[in-house]
Amino acid sequence: MIAFDKNLTRFEGMTSISALIKAYSLPDHREIVKVIYDKNKKSSNYSRIKFLEIKSAELGFDLESADGEYIDSLADGNTHGGFIALCKKRDYPALTEVELKPDGIYFVLEGVEDPFNFGYTVRSLYAAGVDGIILPPRNWMDATATVCRSSAGCTELIRTYVSDLTPTVAMMKALGYKIICANITDSVSLYTADLKAPAVFIIGGEKRGISRALLELADLNVRIDYAVDFKGSLPTASAASLMAFEAAKVNKKFDI
Repeated sequence: MIAFDKNLTRFEGMTSISALIKAYSLPDHREIVKVIYDKNKKSSNYSRIKFLEIKSAELGFDLESADGEYIDSLADGNTHGGFIALCKKRDYPALTEVELKPDGIYFVLEGVEDPFNFGYTVRSLYAAGVDGIILPPRNWMDATATVCRSSAGCTELIRTYVSDLTPTVAMMKALGYKIICANITDSVSLYTADLKAPAVFIIGGEKRGISRALLELADLNVRIDYAVDFKGSLPTASAASLMAFEAAKVNKKFDI
């Protein structure tokens, strides 16, 4: 057994590993170097291991068995279920005009500081069929294993771009994208707003909100109306979920 390479990123559990394998269909997928499984759980994980044997031969990663104690030593948590993947770092492209879908729905996430909140947010955006997320150069994808677990693997499946936000959003605006900010000032209700694609939705972190430079590019500010008199704000993941699924409904991404 080779020593663990600290330059590799660890992913825990079959949910994350299955997402990594599915992501091989994307042009900017992360390369799996090795998957390690608990040899003492081979009988109970027979079907999962057979799946990994097939995929390791198809995709070219190593598959290795080890004692549970070794897997525990690699894991950050205790939810790995006897499976650990070691992967190379993923390169995130900048969003360019060539990449943009003419009728796309994209989300900018600015200043989301908690990796779990970030992961929950991305899970909802992926489920709502968002065409991509745009992140600033400094973002929580550095905490890859944590955000992958909290997103149920969706951070590996959603198209992700890392760009300087202001020029990127300005470029999208010039190309006819509607810029929609989650911001209470001069806002209209999310449920009456024009959310037709192409559109980019901008959501800020709970502490700092959206930067002034991005707010100045907005075509529309939207708010989420509450059922009671509540002066607080929703968690980023909740706000993003409501906005993404409302946009999906308006743009007929699913039948209702």
